[in-house]
Order: sequence, then C-alpha cells, then structure tokens
Amino acid sequence: MKNLINVLVFIMLSFQTFAQQDLSGIWSGKLEIPNSVTLTIVFNLAIDTDGKYIATLDSPDQGVKGIPTESTEIKEDSIFINIPVVHGNYKGKIFFDETKIDGKWNQGGMSLDLLLKKTDKVELPKRPQEPKEPYSYNSEDVLFENDIDNVVLAGTLTFPKNGNNFPAVILISGSGGQDRNEEIFNHKPFFVIADYLTRNGIAVLRFDDRGIAQSTGDHSTATTEDFARDVLAGVQFLKERKEIDKTKIGLIGHSEGGIIAPLVATQSNDIAFIIMMAGTGIPGDSILYLQGALIQRAEGISEEEIQKSLQTQKELFSIIKHSTDENLEKELKEKLIAEIQKMSNEDKAKLGDPDTYIDMQLKTLTSPWFKYFLKFNPASVLEKVKCPVLAINGEKDLQVPPKENLSAIKTALEKGGNKNFEVVELKGLNHLFQTSETGKISEYGQIEETISPLALQTMLDWIKKVVK
Repeated sequence: MKNLINVLVFIMLSFQTFAQQDLSGIWSGKLEIPNSVTLTIVFNLAIDTDGKYIATLDSPDQGVKGIPTESTEIKEDSIFINIPVVHGNYKGKIFFDETKIDGKWNQGGMSLDLLLKKTDKVELPKRPQEPKEPYSYNSEDVLFENDIDNVVLAGTLTFPKNGNNFPAVILISGSGGQDRNEEIFNHKPFFVIADYLTRNGIAVLRFDDRGIAQSTGDHSTATTEDFARDVLAGVQFLKERKEIDKTKIGLIGHSEGGIIAPLVATQSNDIAFIIMMAGTGIPGDSILYLQGALIQRAEGISEEEIQKSLQTQKELFSIIKHSTDENLEKELKEKLIAEIQKMSNEDKAKLGDPDTYIDMQLKTLTSPWFKYFLKFNPASVLEKVKCPVLAINGEKDLQVPPKENLSAIKTALEKGGNKNFEVVELKGLNHLFQTSETGKISEYGQIEETISPLALQTMLDWIKKVVK
C-alpha cells in the first residue's frame, strides 16, 4: 500500500511540473543547415490573456525579428509551433529541469535537429561598419516608377551636403528578394557602400527590389530583364534630380546585379560606367555546376557524392532547357521522385516529407527567374557594352568563382572592342567581399566585417578615375 501511495505522489508531482512550469521567455538554438550555414533560431514564448501560449520567431543572423506563428501547442512535455509564413514548424520534447527543448525544425522538406535553451538575452552579431546617425551627408527616402511594368520602387538617395552636380551610382542587388541594404546574415553591404561612396563625394541610389519591403510588384514572377527595367527607371529618376551630373551616372551590381548592370548599359546611352561585383561571365548552368561542387567540397562532401549531385543537376537542367512549358513540371516531378527512390533510408529521413521537398524544388526550378538565369549567357551582352567596366571578384568566392568568370568577362569585352575596362581578383575576399578564411557560406554571418576596405577603396579609386 505504501509503494502504491509513493507512485501516486510521483505521478501527481510530475503532472504539477508539466502544468505549472512557465515556459515564457526566450528560447534560442543553432540550426545547422547541411552544406550551407549555421543560423541562430529564437522563439519568444508568452502567455496571452486566455492563458494560452503564443510565440514569435526571430532569425538574428538574417536580421529578421517578430515572424508570426500560427499556433503554439504544449501537451505535457511536448511542444509544437507552426510557422506557415516560412512554410515551417518546430516539434520538440521539453526537459523542464534542464530548461531545454530537444526537437526538429521542419522546412522545405528538410527535417533538422534544433536544440533550444532558455536564455535571458540573445547577443546580436557585431557589425562595426554599419553607419550610425547623424550622417555627414543628405539621406532622403525616395520613390520612382517603372512605368512599363507599373511598379513603384522605394529607395534611399544619399548625396553630399555641400555642392551639386555629383557623379552618382545605382546599387543593384543579387538574386533573391533583397531590400535596399541588400541585407544578409545581419550584414547591410549596400548601406556600407552607400555611406562610404557618399562621404567621398558620390551620390548613391539604393532601392528595395520589386515586391520587397516598401516596393510594389511581384518579385516571384520577375526575371533578370524585369529587374533591368527597374534599374532603368532609377536612371531616369537620377537624371531628373538637380543634384546629379546627368553625364556621370554609373551602376554597381553585386552577383546577379553584375548581370543586370551590363544589360542596362546596352539599353541606355545614359550609363557612364559599370562595376561588376562578383558578376558572371559564363552561362547560368555553368555557374551552378561550379558553385555546387565548390561549396560541397569546402564542406567536406566526398567526390563521389559531389559527382552524383552534379549528374542529377545536369539531368534536371537538361529537362528545363528542352521540355515544353506544358510538360515541364510533370517531367521534373518524375525525375525528382526517381532520385528520392534511389536514396538510402538515412538520406530520406534527412529530406523530411518528400512531397513538401518536391513541391519546393518544383517552385524553384519552374520559376520564370530560374528558367531565364539557367539559359542566359552574359558574354553575349558583355560584347555589346561600350562604357568603362570594372569587374572585381574575391579570390575565395565559391558562388561566382573568380578565375573562370573574370577570364570570360575579359574575353567578351575584348571581343566587343571595349578598350576601357579592368578585371581585378581581390586577395582573400569571399562572395560578399569580406576578408575570409575559407570562402564558405557558413562564414558570412560569423565574420564581423561587412565589406573589405580593399574592395571599397578599389571601387572608389576606379570611379574617380573614370569620372574625373
């Protein structure tokens, strides 16, 4: 009888622990994304007026806060948080005594381990180069319109306080939806570039991509050519500003922006110069093959696995290039299903829900942007660029490898008869032009430097030379 009472007491105490333990507060953990990056994930748990748990999600490394969740369910020692806005969820087991939650982050078909621990505060990454107010120059929020596509672009124009008739540049962001600062891993490279150039006498226009932040339009249906029209609208806007020298308007494009800048330069006589920051010189599919192999190799993936991945890539890309639009999704889906069936049970488990994975892959592979990028050969455009060109790449860039691309850019410009260009490989810099040890994507958020002073000085010196 005494043993039975002890058991009942234990059960009651356990129930009280589950019922009474307050989980309100900050829960933080590190999410390891295979062959990519480590992200800090933060859930902010609270109890609402009805006594139910609610949560928001932060991703400090990406500079994102307060992502809403749909529901937070806690039953005994289990927690489930649904975040439909990012097509993800988190499911874990609560260890009350250790104030930790051991669980799985599920998103985009992937299921990844995520251990959360309760903490008083989350330390934000240090970004010492980020400009602080008051600025020594004028900074003005502006709007301009792409009349052809009926898109209103929101941005920031910075220009020196004293004088007028300034040379100007438009900053053009890389692939994916980017705000005017091209914010990534809590870095704001375009903010830093704009600050640096403006303090040195050059006006700078940077803007949110269409459909991003305060700009209108639909980013998901746009191609590189559409983004080029947005930049052309920015050029027209600068020509109407009294502070700007209309004969000295240039473009600085990073990554995909380095593809867009030459496109714009061939469509407008108003472009005085362009700078390609990690812009490509070889076709889109070739870039993706090189990029995939280099990133996987840097992360320690075996050559056998790299070659298998490369072969799958080639087969998928061949389908995109040769299939008709009405058959494309069907053929890609069949190929993806066949690849999943070949996987080991361990790899299938890492993949998560196969249907979700396939849907996410199809969304990317069939998007207008991806189909355009895959087939696009930047050399054909570079041959037509007649204005001065500076092409710079980081020595340790794994996303746009410098040797292959700088060589192709040089060849294309020479073939087109352009006599005023420079190609420069900057030692020790990665794709974001940070001083880097390995060039791996996983370093981007860990490095405090937003952009190397070497890259900034190289661009400034060259601009001064071509606009003097």
